[in-house]
Amino acid sequence: MTNRLKFGETIEGLSVDGCRIQAAVFDENAVRAAAGLTLALGAVAFAYAYFAKVYAPIQAITMLFFAEFALRLLGGLRLSPLGQLAQALVRRHHPDWVSARPKRLAWTLGLVMALAMAIITNVGIRGPIPLTICLLCLTLMWLEAVLGLCLGCEIHRMLVSNGWAQRDEAFERCTGGACTGVERS
Repeated sequence: MTNRLKFGETIEGLSVDGCRIQAAVFDENAVRAAAGLTLALGAVAFAYAYFAKVYAPIQAITMLFFAEFALRLLGGLRLSPLGQLAQALVRRHHPDWVSARPKRLAWTLGLVMALAMAIITNVGIRGPIPLTICLLCLTLMWLEAVLGLCLGCEIHRMLVSNGWAQRDEAFERCTGGACTGVERS
């Protein structure tokens, strides 16, 4: 069971750009597909809340997202139902391996935002506050799914470049090159 709860995948014999990789990685295609699935669900929930003033879907979706991100942080996409679906959707694509460490930060941000939204919507707060937070979340999911821009990866790069976080010396390759330009200590 301990192997199942390991964050990221360690693939025996994996090499990227001629370098042998022993660090935990994720397939960026699956990560982006999972972001697209959460984006689609979140957009439907937002539409109900914004246009019909029906908040039950957004209440349910924020709870689902909280569980999703918690499961992703425990064991990556393989524990997450949407992550498993995303992996199935991209299984025929050649994997694009990226570092697991920046994704952990990104999914931690997602977990915090999902928890905030779950609390806000489930205690009955309505109007501009939850709708604005929801739009922010949808924007971040769209950036990841469509453009491959990972805010958590960008924040990770900034933290590393300022010495507030450690670079994964075994393998540091982030979405969209967010880790490039980070000086090695």
